[in-house]
Amino acid sequence: MRIFVTGATGYIGQAVAAALARAGHQVAGLVRSEGKASQLEALEVRPVFGSMADPESYRRVAEASEVLVHCAAELSARQWELDRRTVEGLLEAARAAAKPRLFVYTSGVWVYGDTGGALVDETSPLAPPPLVAARVEIEEVVQAANSGRVRTTVLRPGCVYGGRGGLTATWFDSALREGAARIVGDGFYRWAMVHVEDLAEAYVRAIEWPTGGEVFNITDRSRFTVRECAEAASRAAGADGRVVATPVAEARQSLGGFADCLTLDQHVDARKAVRMLGWQPRHGGFVDGAETYFRAWKALVGRG
Repeated sequence: MRIFVTGATGYIGQAVAAALARAGHQVAGLVRSEGKASQLEALEVRPVFGSMADPESYRRVAEASEVLVHCAAELSARQWELDRRTVEGLLEAARAAAKPRLFVYTSGVWVYGDTGGALVDETSPLAPPPLVAARVEIEEVVQAANSGRVRTTVLRPGCVYGGRGGLTATWFDSALREGAARIVGDGFYRWAMVHVEDLAEAYVRAIEWPTGGEVFNITDRSRFTVRECAEAASRAAGADGRVVATPVAEARQSLGGFADCLTLDQHVDARKAVRMLGWQPRHGGFVDGAETYFRAWKALVGRG
């Protein structure tokens, strides 16, 4: 299939684009610079120069693609404005094609809010913290567009690890630079997590699945606390398991609402993806492979 991926040089988007290319699809990825374009070409992904802020820059490729995958995210004050504009632009391109099209939207498990010890699934009520509340409305736009020739799917990944890192990269970085992995809060809460390659495989399966109109959680089965994960990252980086905890109130001064998201305690069920898509996470969890993930992160970000 011809597939267009936004955010194709981002942490999630690049893994997704590469997995789709390996699966034999013709993949094009949105990119902003020549330097980034070479990364995609090395993965057998065709670069499309443009940006989320300029829908015309990618419209022609989007209309010619059978599948549109939105992985891009701009972490700025206009994040949700751009996200919604891109979703609407891609859905418009899908409708304009007058042929069967699939649109896949990247959401996240933070929309469930703090679940504590309660296990939640795709039927559970959403209680997003303010930072990601807009994502729920965008999900609704995507789901409402599932009609006629246009199919839509929403994926809600957990906190992603592996490769160049994501949120877990901060543990490695602080352990190397400061001699201790930094966390927000006491760390006795659990993130719902997933390895980046397992997540990419979930996209492949969702795209090759013949139906639409569904939401899928994508998480592994690990239940380590964040403190246990940070201690493992610290040991892998040679900091003897040392961890420094920043109080949430103090972290809010520099991170704003992001600090509250980092302390969400979540237990998220991904059995729907296992049952319907045949997807299985192949990685056991961050703690089990922390040394491997540290070496990969260090190599990919040029830290020795």
